Amino acid sequence: MTSRHAHDDTRWELGPLAGPGDPRAHAGRSTAVPESFDLPPRLDKAVTALTELRGSTVSFTVEPDPESVTEARHFAISRLAEWSLSELADDVGLVVSELVTNALRHSGKTAGGRPGDDVHREGVYDDPADPLGSAPSAIRLRLGHEAPWLLCGIMDSSRTAPRRKEPDYIAETGRGLHLVESFSVRWGWRALAHGKIVWALFRSP
Repeated sequence: MTSRHAHDDTRWELGPLAGPGDPRAHAGRSTAVPESFDLPPRLDKAVTALTELRGSTVSFTVEPDPESVTEARHFAISRLAEWSLSELADDVGLVVSELVTNALRHSGKTAGGRPGDDVHREGVYDDPADPLGSAPSAIRLRLGHEAPWLLCGIMDSSRTAPRRKEPDYIAETGRGLHLVESFSVRWGWRALAHGKIVWALFRSP
């Protein structure tokens, strides 16, 4: 695996990861991550294409089942192979797993049962590729490729900002966003009309 610190490229005009309100300054507690405003134009356009399923974007529906984490990871890895980006498989697979797990855990108002049991419900946004709305879903995995870049996004029905926790390295949970940050070039989130997208950017070596 690699780290976001291993790559940089002016083609994306990558700026600072956080401004004066960087929640990392408030260690020891859970803090909301600021929304991704004022992105470099090319990256902003790519995130928009991801949400609108344009260009080279592909989409995978995440079912409300824990097994969907594995299925989403396999979908991402198979697409990377098709795009000759298998060298990113470990990093992207880890980030997809973390973001899908987080979406299943926190999307919707879970009244009981397994995390994510009620995230698929009528009236949530539909895939543009499904204009009749026959398969509404609250969670979608999106991947977009523009060599040498790979943009990954998880769309869910909650507009609540992701929250970064100071990780307890003994605990089994709480490290998700730290892993996303460590294994991507840059990441962030954007509010949508019916939810949000959490995205992560990768660069092929």
